[in-house]
Amino acid sequence: MSISAATKKQILGFQQGELNESIIYERLAKLAPKGINAETMVKLGNQEKQHYLIWKKYTETELTPNWFKINWYLFTAKVLGYTFAIKRMENGEENAQVNYEKLFAECPEAKQVIEDENKHEQALIGLIDEERLKYVGSMVLGMNDALVELTGTLAGLTLAMQNTRLIALSGLITGISATLSMASSEYLSSKSEGKSDCLKSSIYTGITYLVTVVLEIIPFLVFAPEHYLYALGSLIIIVILIIAMFSYYISVVQDIKFSTRFGEMATISLSVAALSFIIGLLVKKFLGVDI
Repeated sequence: MSISAATKKQILGFQQGELNESIIYERLAKLAPKGINAETMVKLGNQEKQHYLIWKKYTETELTPNWFKINWYLFTAKVLGYTFAIKRMENGEENAQVNYEKLFAECPEAKQVIEDENKHEQALIGLIDEERLKYVGSMVLGMNDALVELTGTLAGLTLAMQNTRLIALSGLITGISATLSMASSEYLSSKSEGKSDCLKSSIYTGITYLVTVVLEIIPFLVFAPEHYLYALGSLIIIVILIIAMFSYYISVVQDIKFSTRFGEMATISLSVAALSFIIGLLVKKFLGVDI
């Protein structure tokens, strides 16, 4: 089929994407639990293969898979879940759909491709049956509490103690105690609501809280005892990075705006830290404590 050079270049990009995604869906189907999730991904993979063949008719070019991109998505699926990986991939498809509109004049079949791609979003609704996503609320609870409580505690202890080792010791004891408290509270709360998965819910809350505690304590173990302000600065950076990464993950899997989620969490955590820092200074001054 005769098409312009510019159109062919665009189609080659779409064709490469369809080929990569067909393989990704095929591999993800093997990772997903057997049942509707795996079956749906197989269907999506077959649909991507059909799109590849449609574009091939126009380009008359046989392409090879981009294994780096394919393996990256597969790695992402194993680490962060197949729902996250697919959502990220679908976001790329949505961006591509805008370009499809320009091809109608030379490629009438582009309309059919768009309709098929739109169906992907509806099909993905049935894919969100991943265990870790059922406990996102528990993970958010654990991480939010750790960020607000421990960040505030460490900030307050920084000026009160002015020694990274003492701050780390106090923070670690506080963090571990709070982890056990949060996990048990989540268990009792879920059980009182009649949930059958209260134990798993409490485990997700506890693990998320503990991981956050460990990450926040690290700066006070790395820096020398007298460099407590450097440790505090590193703590703030780590907190912002944790919030950014988790907010991005949640924004992808739940289709919510990243900036809103990040802004809320960062504002609350850093405001509490700043207030606790001031309180630590005042407590040290008025109680006359000199460590």
